[in-house]
Amino acid sequence: MSDNDSASSDASMLSNVLGSAAASIVARACTHPLDTIKARLQASNIYKGPVDAFIKTVKGEGISGLFRGFGAVIMGGTPGTMLYLCSYEVWKANLSTISKEHDFIVHFSSGVLAETIACVVYVPVDVVKERMQVQSYKHVVYKNSMDALFQIMRTEGLRGIYKGYAATLASFGPFSALYFMFYEQFKQYTRQYLANTIDINDSLQGRQPLYNIDIPFHYTVMTSCSAGALASWLTSPLDMAKLRLQIQRGKMSNTTTTTTTTT
Repeated sequence: MSDNDSASSDASMLSNVLGSAAASIVARACTHPLDTIKARLQASNIYKGPVDAFIKTVKGEGISGLFRGFGAVIMGGTPGTMLYLCSYEVWKANLSTISKEHDFIVHFSSGVLAETIACVVYVPVDVVKERMQVQSYKHVVYKNSMDALFQIMRTEGLRGIYKGYAATLASFGPFSALYFMFYEQFKQYTRQYLANTIDINDSLQGRQPLYNIDIPFHYTVMTSCSAGALASWLTSPLDMAKLRLQIQRGKMSNTTTTTTTTT
């Protein structure tokens, strides 16, 4: 590899890292309240639906209640997303040289492998975030994300915070694999659609290869949202099982600590 190719590769990786970080912060800031509502619906049966959960949370805790665990997401989730997206690109590039005719297998496998690596960061973040999100304002166990991390480390140790690794990977792994498989396929369909609607003047100059066609921003948003919604729907049962396992461990730990202190 020449020096120019190496420099170009480094620049591309840097742009991916910075782009991933920026995208992660913006996306998580916008969607964290919805994630909190989802976590509370999955962890408890006291809510009639998403609207009821939203109203009760805001009424009891204010707007800040919707952002419980957001500190953990920003501090740990952002590096995790950078690692995740960059790992996906690396795996996709390497696997594409092995299997050139089965893109969906490459995308599916790259998603699983990237998630396996990223879960080293995601698991502690996810444990802290979800325990913060589901705790009742009437019975506050953790003051903030940092306090939650210290308490979990003190009562359950480092092994305790990674006990959810298998459960998290069992949930996030299929989601990531399906998401990227759907996303890449939807992008291919979008490029095919755009290629078929190119202006006649452009057609006279010769059509571009599909992979050279730039996808407009609004099409990118549509493909990403569609892929995410479909992958989330298919893996929702796994996500709920993962959340309840993590919350159950927290309750068991708190009960044991309380019993020991009382004794």
